[in-house]
Amino acid sequence: MKTEFRIFLTIAAFLLFAAVLYGGWTAADSGGHVEWIGTVALLLSFLLCSMCGGFFWFVSRRIDLRPEDRADAEIADGAGEIGFFSPGSYWPFGLALAAAIAGLGLVFWQFWLLGVGLVAVIFAACGLLFEYYSGTRRTAEH
Repeated sequence: MKTEFRIFLTIAAFLLFAAVLYGGWTAADSGGHVEWIGTVALLLSFLLCSMCGGFFWFVSRRIDLRPEDRADAEIADGAGEIGFFSPGSYWPFGLALAAAIAGLGLVFWQFWLLGVGLVAVIFAACGLLFEYYSGTRRTAEH
């Protein structure tokens, strides 16, 4: 996690520098009036990266060093089981389709389409989450 928090805090420092530079540049260019939209966007981006970097820093102090965090690590140190990944699931496609429907409802400001899309998003997210916990999965052995 040390690698991640360094990356996020470096980006956060750059964004803070860019926000100060942008605010000062727009103030000098327009006769003392700061362009607030861009400055606030850069400051909010700085805060978001700082939050992520702070979380990774907080977690990195409480866990053992991973192979990614050690300079003397070998490739074989990262071998082993990472986790379980579904070999063939159609739920991510359904979730993306439902999010697209909800997005279209939001774009065209059609509340009925937005409602249908949000209900479909909830249904697809539940289907993805409980895919291996509902009913019995049929395998090739049955």
